[in-house]
Amino acid sequence: MKKILAGAFAVLAIVLTFIFVSNAGNTAQAGTDYLRIHVRANSNDQIDQNVKYIVKDEVVRFITPYAAQCTDKQKAMEVIGGILPEIEKVCDRVLKQQGFDYTSRASIRAEEFPTRVYGELTLEKGIYDALIIELGSGKGDNWWCVVYPPLCFTSGTASVQYRSAILDIINKFFK
Repeated sequence: MKKILAGAFAVLAIVLTFIFVSNAGNTAQAGTDYLRIHVRANSNDQIDQNVKYIVKDEVVRFITPYAAQCTDKQKAMEVIGGILPEIEKVCDRVLKQQGFDYTSRASIRAEEFPTRVYGELTLEKGIYDALIIELGSGKGDNWWCVVYPPLCFTSGTASVQYRSAILDIINKFFK
């Protein structure tokens, strides 16, 4: 009987370890399969900060159909990298419509980001590939999110879901 209980406790400990590890929060390591986006305002003046959000909304609207067709980070970098001039045109059009005489620059490059939480997903501090959009001098506060997977580029009904293969196996075993 003691051997059966010891075996059961060992199995339970292993199962709980797998469950804990698989549910320890969806934390991504820096530099993994994420393409981030960073929109930098010209300055911290309220007018530059306001236009940053207008530009961001238009860029998100423009990029959404492109981001939706991407199946991995590499594809996202190729697709978004291929439309950088069009992204700048979108930004520059908004800036001009809002009465600004400065323009934008868009590029894809690796940059350091602080830890950021998107719902239940935490992206750790580190170096990430990102679509960088600088408005004017690009020295003001910024807005950032994720292009791939499209965390900022989904409709209100769509969402990114993360699953644990280990938890799926455990759940299947106990059902």
